Amino acid sequence: MSPTFAIAGKLTREYVLPPLGNPLIDSPGGNLLYAAGGLAVWDSNAGLLGCVSEDYPYPWLRDLETRGFDISGIRTFHGSQKIDLRSFIAYTDSNERSYSSAVSHFAHRQLAFPKTLLGYQAVDDSRKDPREPDTASPAALDVPKDFRDIRHVHLCPFDFVSQSQMVNLFKGGSDQTVSLDPAPGYMTPGFWRDLRLVLQGVTVFQPSEDEIRALFWGETNELWEMARQASEYGPQIIVIKRGALGQLVFDAAGNHRYEIPAYPSRLADPTGAGDAFCGGYLAGFQKTNDPLMAALHGSVSASLKIEGSGPFYPLDVLPGLAEMRLHALKEMAREV
Repeated sequence: MSPTFAIAGKLTREYVLPPLGNPLIDSPGGNLLYAAGGLAVWDSNAGLLGCVSEDYPYPWLRDLETRGFDISGIRTFHGSQKIDLRSFIAYTDSNERSYSSAVSHFAHRQLAFPKTLLGYQAVDDSRKDPREPDTASPAALDVPKDFRDIRHVHLCPFDFVSQSQMVNLFKGGSDQTVSLDPAPGYMTPGFWRDLRLVLQGVTVFQPSEDEIRALFWGETNELWEMARQASEYGPQIIVIKRGALGQLVFDAAGNHRYEIPAYPSRLADPTGAGDAFCGGYLAGFQKTNDPLMAALHGSVSASLKIEGSGPFYPLDVLPGLAEMRLHALKEMAREV
């Protein structure tokens, strides 16, 4: 039996200095796991698509299997194909994210610098060619054959070439739902023409507010107009993720516009909240086939994620809490 869902994304070895709580030092991370954690709040029957190098801890992969995920789509590179999967993020006193100056961030918090982070260099995505494939991205060629007919698919942010090949692989089925979270590196006006071609195979497009504003820079400042224009190239649903402001959902088929506030959570660590939202959205859409209800599921997953650290923190909360928040958010969402 194939899994109900497929999620493609990146795996990392994470070093996080969160706003609250203990640091994560060499822990399993990456947008693939955060999306999987958001989905698993509602349903964990998912196949994961990603890649790791052979030094990636095997117990971490075993843990994914124990949680109910199918990891046959995670490829391990051997020999000289080593990938540096380390990822560093620190939150400043004003909760701004910093991806560089790891040594000074550890010193500022009076923490010993981990030896396993020696030599780490933050990747400057602004200098990378968005058309250049990234060795750490999942590849369409590595997708197991029995995954290709999975009806509900989410693509986390990774390089444009690999994402577009994934869209082409999965868009073959007319009854497939393909959700795309774009990578910020290609969300620019100059890349709009390339992106339009990919959006033809996408059902749900889920950029952040910063990303969609960057895409429409100099053309319009109106978020609903951006959503409408993007929907003209294929996606039936546009979701604009706005962090603490919640989400905007444009349902093109019914011409509905929804505003969903963020659930009032205690902020401990926002790392991966957007990915958790997308995972929850996919689960909600599979369950209800309703753009608004799907977004409410995603919003609940994100609200649980920000209250603790690690991709699977949302699964350790009190039983029934997700359903309770879903009911509360349903009362708070509104059509505009």
